[in-house]
Amino acid sequence: MANAKTVDTTPSSDIAGGVRGQRSPWLTLVAVALGVIMVMLDGTVVAIANPVIGEELNASLADLQWVTSGYLLALAVFLITAGKLGDLFGHKRVFLIGIAGFALTSLAIGLSQGIGWLIAFRVLQGLFGALLQPAALALLRAAFPAEKLNMAIGIWGAAIGVSSAAGPIVGGVLVENVSWQSVFFINVPVGAVALLVGWLVIKESRAEALSRVDWLGVVLLSGLMFCLVWAIIKAPEWGWGDSRTMAFLGGTVVLTAVFLWWQSKAAEPLVPLGLFRNPSVSIGTVLMVLMAFSMFGAMFFLTFFFQGVHGLSPLESGLRMLPMSAGMIFASPLAGFLIGKLGPKITISVGMLITAASMFLLSRLTLDASYIDTAIPFVMLAFGLSPVMVGATEIIVGNAPEEFSGVAGGMQQSAMQVGGSLGTAVLGAIVVARVADVLPGHFTDAGLPAPDAAAVEAMKGAVSYGVAPIQPGTPEQAVEAITQAAHLSFLDGMHLGYTVSTGIAVVAALLALFVKAGRKTEGAPVHMG
Repeated sequence: MANAKTVDTTPSSDIAGGVRGQRSPWLTLVAVALGVIMVMLDGTVVAIANPVIGEELNASLADLQWVTSGYLLALAVFLITAGKLGDLFGHKRVFLIGIAGFALTSLAIGLSQGIGWLIAFRVLQGLFGALLQPAALALLRAAFPAEKLNMAIGIWGAAIGVSSAAGPIVGGVLVENVSWQSVFFINVPVGAVALLVGWLVIKESRAEALSRVDWLGVVLLSGLMFCLVWAIIKAPEWGWGDSRTMAFLGGTVVLTAVFLWWQSKAAEPLVPLGLFRNPSVSIGTVLMVLMAFSMFGAMFFLTFFFQGVHGLSPLESGLRMLPMSAGMIFASPLAGFLIGKLGPKITISVGMLITAASMFLLSRLTLDASYIDTAIPFVMLAFGLSPVMVGATEIIVGNAPEEFSGVAGGMQQSAMQVGGSLGTAVLGAIVVARVADVLPGHFTDAGLPAPDAAAVEAMKGAVSYGVAPIQPGTPEQAVEAITQAAHLSFLDGMHLGYTVSTGIAVVAALLALFVKAGRKTEGAPVHMG
């Protein structure tokens, strides 16, 4: 392919100010941050709203799982394709379409009268969310010079921290005092502001030489991402050795092989394989998977620890997790500064070692853990994960030629989605297996008869969520003993999960020693074969 470059397509008479170079890139950062805040708020408040949605719409547990899984599937399947569309048709255009679509589907979700319509609009919302994320990173890449890109991504990460911190609190207040619909309606004014600011201040850019979509590549990539994410989502229910799980994983392998073959032959491939000839891009992608594995896995367990074991409300749980989300507000810009001064290699590696130390502390929590017992590792986690999130993003997007910055942004987001899904599924399976192993022993230690294999099988699911399997009519003394045994079993499972996460973080710290800083490479050719 001929050398391609990213070109500005904004007219010099643009209402927001003049020719290219006369508009502050920091205004672009503000516009991008507003879009990210809308998406992150939605992601954290939905979990708070789910129980009330289930009650008011008479939804089953499977329905509520689809409220989350349908969104995640659409997001993961469409991310890289969305990045390519931005490269072809303009990142500003795609970003603004994503904002408008996300806000409108949020309105439609709030107006839904049945769970089926709500799930359908959530899937559509995921597609629009996929348009936003890669375009946001590509716009930052186009707006900022290389020496300031990591700081911009750090501030972008702080916006994620602000919205993540506010989400559970805002969601709890709205659900308890207004309605579950209000957690979706809030996206409408936020989206309107983001749309106006983005239209006024963002400069358009797209790849000059790219002219068409690799539709076969889109179909193949969508198929393999669906098979992979669906297998991960369903494996805890079906079992990792189940024939259905293996069928979807096998489909992932086959479709991946066909996709890679086609990408090596296509004139304008969806994902130029030459991107991965840069080792830092490949390593950065793996680091994003490992970072998300640790972060989402950690949050998955602690929600059940707070609500199941400690009996806290969703709002109280959100406040207990506030130190990590709030810590990211300060840690992300600091990470951007340190990466600029020290480079990504040392900064990311130290960050993952801090993450490993945090995971180790979480693996030592006791049943009566206080606020400070969880706040310390949470703050450490914020300062450990932020350098990885900022650094790996800068490595992937910064090392890719600018005309493929949308695809690179899609790869970064896809890696994060896959890593998060793997973290909850794999660590969840580890917790369930450990619970089943130790449950009989904790029953006998509590002076209760040891449950047989069938009873353990029936109880392990509830216990793995921190819930004591109490049958109606159970005597008060037995209730206390069963609760103690169940909670200790859950704690053993959680400890093992965090121990595994500690090892994953150490591996990521070693892997980070092989990365290099991103660089602006406008016009650099990428060999497609």
